[in-house]
Amino acid sequence: MPSFGKIFHRQVYRRLKYALTRPVPLKSSPHFTGPVVVVGSAPVSHKPVGLDASYGIISINGSQTVIDRWGIDEPHITLMQPRQIESENTNAIEVRRVLNGLRTKRLYVFLWRKGLPQLKEAIAKFNYTFGHLEIVDRYDRIALIDRVTGIKSFEIDTEDKYSNGIIGVMFALHQGAKAVIITGINPDSVGHIYNTKDLPRLHMKKDREILVLLRQKGFPIYTADPEVSASTGIPIWQGQTT
Repeated sequence: MPSFGKIFHRQVYRRLKYALTRPVPLKSSPHFTGPVVVVGSAPVSHKPVGLDASYGIISINGSQTVIDRWGIDEPHITLMQPRQIESENTNAIEVRRVLNGLRTKRLYVFLWRKGLPQLKEAIAKFNYTFGHLEIVDRYDRIALIDRVTGIKSFEIDTEDKYSNGIIGVMFALHQGAKAVIITGINPDSVGHIYNTKDLPRLHMKKDREILVLLRQKGFPIYTADPEVSASTGIPIWQGQTT
């Protein structure tokens, strides 16, 4: 764990850089006009009631394997961490395995530091394709969270970060979604839909807090998963008109 001095320096630096650069998140991203489904990688997920071509789809890391089973060839947006692209840990290897041969319309990779050509080369190694590729840096993420929630989350350590699934929810809200339906995003779960390793999931407490807060603020957030509804109080999506 970093020392207090390092944490303090990191926090001051990020606050100053954010204030000086004033980043605008997702400048090139398309706006949504209807409901958006954000599909996470938790072991249990459900196809939302009424899902059709009018819904936007955001997949997270390897969760595209879920929508593939629903008969959807490619999500509108995929969010991914760099470790899923090049790490040799068990989870990353499994993500690349299930994405092999699949495609997304727009791929956003967070915190990639090696440049766009190297990123394209790394993705090509596991035969994943995209219509548009973009690197999202830390300050774009901070700006997105700030714009949606009013919270400045400077991601000082793991406990201070939201999961990619939660970032996907904020992404959808920021881009105009009339409703956001989460599935496979469960703050209480362990493991992932694409393997049986029961690997631990990070950000659980932080994710729960922000989901409840967003709903309390009046954002149109729903879940397709009954167990998540029971645990968090987020209402079940029933195909509501929005």
